[in-house]
Amino acid sequence: MRTPMFGTRMPRYRTRAGMFDDMMSSEIRRLARAWPNMFRDLQFAVEDVPPSDPAPWEPQRRIYSQAFAAMHGSPARIVLYRLPIQMHCQTRLDQQLAIREELVLRLAELFSQKPEDIDPNWNR
Repeated sequence: MRTPMFGTRMPRYRTRAGMFDDMMSSEIRRLARAWPNMFRDLQFAVEDVPPSDPAPWEPQRRIYSQAFAAMHGSPARIVLYRLPIQMHCQTRLDQQLAIREELVLRLAELFSQKPEDIDPNWNR
């Protein structure tokens, strides 16, 4: 059996989806260090694309991310849509900033705060 041509730790081994997940998790860790109480009962997810037929309780359709408040025993959830974000961004830095922006916007929405209160460097 052949081994991979490049090691699993090499950057080329990572898929675009894997890199997106890594960027999102590092941003979540950064924000969670600043706001540990906010992240206690919060779930995060990545979907490839937003649903084509939104649920009746969704007030408006968003193409980059969506926040769902906690209800009926299920925790609050933030979902980022990977492909629209990746298609919008030109560089890896653009993608990191877009992920940060979407996470901060949805956190502010869930907790009724201003984005600047959650991340002072937001939108800079």
